[in-house]
Amino acid sequence: MKCKQLWTVCVTGALLLTQAACAGAAAPLELGGYTDDSGAITVLHGGDSADPYFAMQALLLAHENGMDISVPAEKFANWLVPRQKPDGTFDRFCRGADKKWVSCKTADADDSLLAIWMKLLETMPAKLAGNPVWRKSHEVSKVALEHLYQPSRGIYMVSPVVLHGLFMDNLEVWSLKVHLKQPQQRAASDKLARAIHDTFWDPVNKRFLVSTQLEQRSQKPAFYPDHVAQIFPLMFDFPLLPANARPYYRDWMAAHRAEWLIQGQADYPWGLLAVLALRQNDKVSAGCWLREATPLRHSTRWAVSDEASYQILLSRGVKAVDKQTSCK
Repeated sequence: MKCKQLWTVCVTGALLLTQAACAGAAAPLELGGYTDDSGAITVLHGGDSADPYFAMQALLLAHENGMDISVPAEKFANWLVPRQKPDGTFDRFCRGADKKWVSCKTADADDSLLAIWMKLLETMPAKLAGNPVWRKSHEVSKVALEHLYQPSRGIYMVSPVVLHGLFMDNLEVWSLKVHLKQPQQRAASDKLARAIHDTFWDPVNKRFLVSTQLEQRSQKPAFYPDHVAQIFPLMFDFPLLPANARPYYRDWMAAHRAEWLIQGQADYPWGLLAVLALRQNDKVSAGCWLREATPLRHSTRWAVSDEASYQILLSRGVKAVDKQTSCK
């Protein structure tokens, strides 16, 4: 079978070269400007801040949506693994004037970060099996994550010093566990799913709480974290929703699409929701995101996860809607 024709997409000062499927080959995730020779992946294009969470979110998002992440993922793993702390957790990193990366902040949340680190390593099973340093890191991470388990609720705490649980963090932990095939591990994932639902579902207001903190119940809901939390389960096919996935998704978009599409005016544009729209066969909403968000590309309001989202949409043939299309 002959390779299909190559096409190019203009990138600021360069070309993003994307090859169509050749005997099933996946389009590669290109992170020029977000990575350096060491393998670090920055939050922003040309930035000096490297948050492992955003890097791994971008890599996993691309991998789970059919892109080839093998080159940046391996380099990133080799960069991060020696920076894992003795207790298994990770920091965030800053690049100084000497261009060296140093720890400068603690992670926002250890539970989700540990889970997606193990999940990233498991996307490269042959390399994980053959690399004793990676295997040790995976085991240390597993132990560190289980230290955050809260038996009274059956969920995971944010960190050893932040003793409350977060809904979206626990969904990311569940996403690690649910793909495992062994019956005992699947039983554990089912138990966690039920605990997440029972802990965070608010039957009075019929919405998911974002935290186990009591004070958050009285706060006015904001787009993030409150509204994002309601649709976040669909990113992982979480089964315990109050309705079937399709109508649940449609109801969320009807209520919040316009608000989502203006997020880039003051914050990041939440590209992962455009990928979710594509997965829900809602190409109009994905195209609306491309129309509204693409002008922000590589700016200070465009994170590496937005870049991955952008490339996923292009690799799947999604185009920005025209100016006449209503995106409200």
